[in-house]
Amino acid sequence: MEFCDECGSMMKAEDELWVCSSCSNKQPKNPDANYVITDDQEASEIIETGKGDSGLPTTDARCPECENDRAYWYMQQIRAADESETRFFVCTECEHKWREDDH
Repeated sequence: MEFCDECGSMMKAEDELWVCSSCSNKQPKNPDANYVITDDQEASEIIETGKGDSGLPTTDARCPECENDRAYWYMQQIRAADESETRFFVCTECEHKWREDDH
């Protein structure tokens, strides 16, 4: 399983690349690694946002794309269980997604 470095969504395999279906980020596959590829993500794992009420809380956060000062946010465990969760933000205006790691 591979996760997007940009938005944290699960990536899909396309030829020699991993492609994020959420933000279209592309990453090369490691040619020496052995991968087990699944058909689809479960619907409960996908966080969708959109104009209107997404059900996610909002916070003061400046969007790096459009400079809007409000964003939806959620936290997701994407690394080992002994590491902290990653905070994800989605702009309430342009829907740009970004993350904030706790290092």
